[in-house]
Amino acid sequence: MRQSFAPLATGQDNNLNLIRLIAAFCVLVSHAWPISLGPQALEPLEAATGFSLGALAVFVFFAISGFLISASFERSSSRWRYVRARIARIYPGLIVSISLVTFIMGPVLTRLSPMDYLASTDTWRAWLGNVSLLRLDYHLPGVFESNPYPTVQGSLWTLPVEMRFYVVVALIGVLGLLRKPFTLMGAVAVGLVALSLTEGREFPGAYALRSLWYPGLPFFLGMALYLMRARIPASAIIALGFIVLAVISAHGPLAYPAMALATSYGALWFAGLPSGRLREFNRVGDYSYGVYIYAFPMQGLVVALLGEMGPLLNIALATPITVVLAVLSWHCVERPAMRILRRKPIPQANSASQAP
Repeated sequence: MRQSFAPLATGQDNNLNLIRLIAAFCVLVSHAWPISLGPQALEPLEAATGFSLGALAVFVFFAISGFLISASFERSSSRWRYVRARIARIYPGLIVSISLVTFIMGPVLTRLSPMDYLASTDTWRAWLGNVSLLRLDYHLPGVFESNPYPTVQGSLWTLPVEMRFYVVVALIGVLGLLRKPFTLMGAVAVGLVALSLTEGREFPGAYALRSLWYPGLPFFLGMALYLMRARIPASAIIALGFIVLAVISAHGPLAYPAMALATSYGALWFAGLPSGRLREFNRVGDYSYGVYIYAFPMQGLVVALLGEMGPLLNIALATPITVVLAVLSWHCVERPAMRILRRKPIPQANSASQAP
């Protein structure tokens, strides 16, 4: 019997939890180069392919999200239940993380006096903009100013994009287009090609719209794999073919769509592998979101405290701190908040309702 992507949409016995955690650590590894050496530093993969390890990880995140959020909307008993689930997934952990970094780490590390730091409107503006995801501020007054890369919250940029896609899925679902996959994907393809041609042109809402193309293409690819999950084969040969296509297309005009296709299909194919002991990883919590939101400030923290260091040392020092915070975030904040907001037991960490 031909293997398809259908089992990935209905079961919890998959590798999605593991894949997301690996992707989160890939982002940490990738950021170690600019955080340690400055914004001009390229990690080895980016120098070789034009795509950083972190960029590929973001593609994986969006592909998985496109698949699972589409499934989540279709299964939701009401539109409000869908909205509540999305709020529960993003905001509780984010609010605690931003608050800890802003009001615990910030006053200790700022070059300002703690009183001046806390009295600064920039501090409160940054906190409010970041916890709401409405106006991101990647800096805090006087914090990390002596670091090679003086940014505090460099990973947050993907979260408003993710929120836009929650809205996009809801609109598509309300219009009934999730039940018309070929019509929907045709319209999406035309729209994305049009957006790709607007590069360099400025118009109202340009950044938000272009995010539907980059880094949003993997989200739509994940959505397509969900909507046509029973028709599209999940095949190692196809996954390998897309990887070869991405390698051939590197540094060319088709580099991004080819890489998006390879990472999206490859991640979701791997998620469905009957991988034996790998499935035991599902017994632990879903720590990927915590790793993602805590890694960047913790990597900057070790540079601020210890001074100049190489990327590998930065990874070695920041990883254990990040893991501890991610574990605490899941067990003490994210999971309890989802229990309250969803008003039902939380399923396994790799299920569709757990999409970041």
